[in-house]
Amino acid sequence: MIASLRIRNFALINALDLELQKGFTVITGETGSGKSILLNALGLLLGERADFSVIGPESDKSIVEATVDIQAYKLEAFFQENDLDLAHPTLIRREVSTSGRSRAFINDTPVQLNVLRDFTEKLVNIHSQYNTLELKNRQFQLDILDILGELILERNAYISAYSDYRKLKAELTEKQERLAELLKQQDYTAFQLQELEELQLEKNDFAALEKEFELASNSEGLIEVLGKVYELIHGDGSLLSQLNRSKVELEKVRSVSGDLDDLYLRLNSTLLELKEIGNDSERFASGLDIDPVRKVDLMEQLDRFNSALRKHRLTSQKELNDLRINLQEEVHNSSQLEEEITALDQQVRQKEREVEQLANDLHQKRLEKAPLIEKLVIEQLTDLKLPDTKLVFEVDRKDNPGPNGFTELKMIFSANKGVAPVAIEKAASGGELSRVMLVIQHLIAEKKAIPTVLFDEIDTGVSGDVAQKIGSLLRKMGKRAQLIAITHLPQVAAAAEHHFVVEKQVNNERTLSNVRKLDKEQHVLEVARLMSGDVITNAAITNAQDLINAV
Repeated sequence: MIASLRIRNFALINALDLELQKGFTVITGETGSGKSILLNALGLLLGERADFSVIGPESDKSIVEATVDIQAYKLEAFFQENDLDLAHPTLIRREVSTSGRSRAFINDTPVQLNVLRDFTEKLVNIHSQYNTLELKNRQFQLDILDILGELILERNAYISAYSDYRKLKAELTEKQERLAELLKQQDYTAFQLQELEELQLEKNDFAALEKEFELASNSEGLIEVLGKVYELIHGDGSLLSQLNRSKVELEKVRSVSGDLDDLYLRLNSTLLELKEIGNDSERFASGLDIDPVRKVDLMEQLDRFNSALRKHRLTSQKELNDLRINLQEEVHNSSQLEEEITALDQQVRQKEREVEQLANDLHQKRLEKAPLIEKLVIEQLTDLKLPDTKLVFEVDRKDNPGPNGFTELKMIFSANKGVAPVAIEKAASGGELSRVMLVIQHLIAEKKAIPTVLFDEIDTGVSGDVAQKIGSLLRKMGKRAQLIAITHLPQVAAAAEHHFVVEKQVNNERTLSNVRKLDKEQHVLEVARLMSGDVITNAAITNAQDLINAV
């Protein structure tokens, strides 16, 4: 429950510190006094989006802070999951600044807004007169049935299974579409792959083959040139024979001078080199005698290789080989994808059977629970002066399960004898809707054990004895939870255990809102004011005291 509320520089509130208690608390005040400001401040703590226009003139930021008692609500797991320090009491804070920043804190640790929202929704529920519109929402009507029927665990199990089914189904569809696309391209892919595999890119070195072909193409000219080199060195009157004669002559005189000996050695070395050049020329020329068939084969291979490069707009053998590997993977992937689709299809069918079973069980339980909940609501509406109420949870079954299972639900309602019930959004007046919503929230609060429930003028559209009955019901609800109600009705205010009044005042030419806690005497006077207006008569005070004593 909320133990205290601290507000700083928020709209018309300069500084406010409220101590709140268990039980039933009412907040009253004249129209425009600032009751909505309190709601907006609490809304910030509940994770609503920040409205930076609420920042007052006292500083560059607004602060809303509350201490909450959570010891009885087993929230340790939340603190562990979000790596937060657990403290008793727990402090929650929201700050909005003129720079456009909004920050949230739990026990002085900064948290994301969704974390604050997840935390506070376990602690506080706010219901306003506008929330009665939710009764016209089919999803909200189904939520009522599931909460009051204690079917939340079953519903969550179904939602989880249905979500898994939808994900599997989407994955299956995506794979089937991908396979269809692959199969559409399969023939062309296989043709491209065959062309590349015929090149044997992993075995052949086309750079070497191109050199070999170049030699083959120029072999005749090369053989002729090499033959001339050989003839020059080894032929008749060859350079080698002439140099040999010179060597013999030089050998005779080499001993005369060291320089001649060096010259002799150099000539001998040259002769040896020339001889090697001649022999290599002959050997290289004999190797150029290439088989014409081999030459044609080389030309065909290179033509296919260069054609493939041009076709795929590539520049190297490596790029072609990479393409070949990719095409192999595509062909392999289509086979693998078919296997994955077969396995996934079995999972989808199995999950579909599970979903249908869970949906069927949930629908049957909803059918069983609906009459019991109808009875509970009607009994309490009878106490609120709707004795002829007919309220039916019309539970129909769809052909196929959806997000809510097989169930399609409609609340039909009639408040008057002899009038056939119709859809609640077409049947109920504002006051009737308020009473229906109040009863439902009372029953929900008992089931969900929310620590703090706040009603903002949920009693709109009622008066007299009905209002007194609502006050009694709210006081009863206050026994189970901290219940706060903003009201204009004296009958509701009279039932309160604690009473605050919101007032406007002008201070230094600035209008401010303030909240004041009332003692017993002031409580009586405020109830009297609600009954008679600004002029509080003795009769109004007497009536107010009687109203309070009657609770």
